[in-house]
Amino acid sequence: MSLVVVGAQWGDEGKGKLIDILSEEVDITVRYQGGNNAGHTVIVGDKEYIFHLIPSAILRPKKICVIANGVVIDPQALLEEIDGLKKRGLPMSGTQLRISANAHVVMPYHRVMDQLREGKRANKIGTTGRGIGPCYSDKVGRMGIRIIDLLNPKVLKAKLEDNLNEKNDIFVKVYGYKNYDFSEIYKEYIKFGQRLKPYICDTAIFLNQAIKAKKKILFEGAQGTFLDIDFGTYPYVTSSNATTGGVCSGTGVPPTKIKEVVAAFKAYSTRVGEGPFPTEYGKEMNECIRSKGHEFGSTTGRPRRCGWFDAVLGRYSVAINGATKLAIMKLDVLDELEEIEIATSYKYKGKVYKDYSHDLDVLAHAKPVYEKWPGWKTSTREIRQYKKLPLAARRYIERLEELLEVPIKYISVGSKRDEIIIR
Repeated sequence: MSLVVVGAQWGDEGKGKLIDILSEEVDITVRYQGGNNAGHTVIVGDKEYIFHLIPSAILRPKKICVIANGVVIDPQALLEEIDGLKKRGLPMSGTQLRISANAHVVMPYHRVMDQLREGKRANKIGTTGRGIGPCYSDKVGRMGIRIIDLLNPKVLKAKLEDNLNEKNDIFVKVYGYKNYDFSEIYKEYIKFGQRLKPYICDTAIFLNQAIKAKKKILFEGAQGTFLDIDFGTYPYVTSSNATTGGVCSGTGVPPTKIKEVVAAFKAYSTRVGEGPFPTEYGKEMNECIRSKGHEFGSTTGRPRRCGWFDAVLGRYSVAINGATKLAIMKLDVLDELEEIEIATSYKYKGKVYKDYSHDLDVLAHAKPVYEKWPGWKTSTREIRQYKKLPLAARRYIERLEELLEVPIKYISVGSKRDEIIIR
């Protein structure tokens, strides 16, 4: 059995916690896209873990974690993550963690290019500056360096020389920036390759053999649907396919092998960085929910923008991801509110939009049409059975279920592993 956990909004939906819970029942957890521009936070007891590249299932003994070919890997960041987990008592062996030989490598010049490009833009995207976009650009431009290349000095030398011939011209002539030295990067990345060598394999073969052997596999998405390069609020998106469609190209596992898709929503909405956000709160409410929900990026620390639940975006997300079950995360953040709103459509220039629009003007200037629901004004943190939730909370959940037309299976009522209701 194979299932996907995908972010159904702009990322930060609480997927890390959900993946941590679901990983107990699977054999292998696979990250299929993105880079260390994403972060998943898991709290076990009084310990907090933040993951950027390694699947959070690594916390569970005897579970195998895979970083597949659709991920772009900054070797320095990955090795820091591995070393950090070792210091916290995890074995981090080559049998427990597998890294795709075909995954592309984030180079130092990618990070700098990311920051220089953003600095020149009049309309900022809000990039993390981690080099993710430029790395994917080189991949598509057929000039990328892959993990396997770090194990072959001859290939790495040829590719790096070619890349620096072009990159240095751009840095100097376009941006007035310094040249990059070949030998320094070459020596550093050869060392990275040797340190990562025990983990490197053909993960597509590994995963397909595991499926034949009837192993249970969980595919872990980073970011969220509306940061998807094709279906998100372009250009304010990430550089990969964060939807379920990214699983197949990002792992080499065919679509016929995927049986379930769990789409994770927050009980409200958030996004980081620039771009349209139709249901965004005003300043006072933004600060209130941000404080209650600890809404700061796990990778950058940037404050997240907060807003009401958007069922227009939600319906689109459910459709393109093929969601079979839903998770509503961080319900407890709404516990103290007198009234809760849900956007069911938009109005723009006299027209009502019930479906998501890719027109940036519509998304940036449309007025949401809201339903108002009474709050429950009591804590849900200790509740573990759906029937024990306050009536107003159940009505809110059931209204979301009606609007999205997919059953809600999981309801998170806190940040800890056990603070969840499974229907």
